[in-house]
Amino acid sequence: MQETLSPTTRHHQNFWQVIQSYLQLTKPRIILLLLITTAGSMWIAAEGQVDPVLLLITLLGGALAAASANTINCLYDRDIDYDMERTRHRPLPSGRIHPRDALIFAVTLAIVSFTLLTVFANLLSACLAMSGIVAYVLVYTHWLKRHSTQNIVIGGAAGAIPPLVGWAAVTGELSWAAWVFFAIVFLWTPPHFWALAMMIRQDYAKVGVPMLPVVSGQVTTAKQIWIYTLLMLPATLLLVYPLHVMGLFYTLSSLLLGGIFLSKAWALLENPLDQVAARSLFKYSILYMMLLSAGMAVDSLPITHQLMSSLSNGLNHAISYLAIS
Repeated sequence: MQETLSPTTRHHQNFWQVIQSYLQLTKPRIILLLLITTAGSMWIAAEGQVDPVLLLITLLGGALAAASANTINCLYDRDIDYDMERTRHRPLPSGRIHPRDALIFAVTLAIVSFTLLTVFANLLSACLAMSGIVAYVLVYTHWLKRHSTQNIVIGGAAGAIPPLVGWAAVTGELSWAAWVFFAIVFLWTPPHFWALAMMIRQDYAKVGVPMLPVVSGQVTTAKQIWIYTLLMLPATLLLVYPLHVMGLFYTLSSLLLGGIFLSKAWALLENPLDQVAARSLFKYSILYMMLLSAGMAVDSLPITHQLMSSLSNGLNHAISYLAIS
């Protein structure tokens, strides 16, 4: 396997190509989704009044921690990445970045992340960010990914840590609401990733990674996606009752978004071999988490509470008037 380029070839990369290669190592599209859940958690914890400086620092620290974890993941998986068509052109298997340089980059990112969060937020948020790196690298990448069909289920805990980081940065502690948000992301991860795995299961089979669609087939995977979707949707409403940290706007948003998610999971359950259905669910699952987090942020704003309260009072008056009439 060709893992490194010759020094002469590496020198032909200009500055921006090098920057682009290192950025690609961090998997920025994955980081964006993690930051959205972090921001949503911060808005709830701060009751819609987040300190913009704290928000910026926490998102930056979280991004650096996620970038570190993703870089180590790329470093560890460079052998199978080379064999998979989808990942063959990543910086490490293509030889654009030397493994030693990638490791130095990852460690530097982790140190900077921990320092920023400790100094400008608090130690708890910094330690949670570091635990995310450990969980993703050791639990998912090293232990589970190549050895268990439950890799995504258990390893999904790493991707559910960012909401805890955001909550801890604001409050310095972890409440039940923070853990519910953690549970929502944890339960969302299997339907999200298994839908992707169903689309590219041949790649995983080629390199011997025991993703559920490879080991148990499309039908079983579709059933598991359906089960986790049914578990996830009620979990989203725990923030409304019994915790009472979310209001009417979030309730309506979560019901609408969840209904669409349920319909797409059902379509896949009805036809597990349909690649279009799997792709539709995968793409929507990303939009779902983004909009659900946005709904949390909007619901937590004081003006939203006022508007929803006025709307609720107006509806109550209208119902009372019609009842009297």
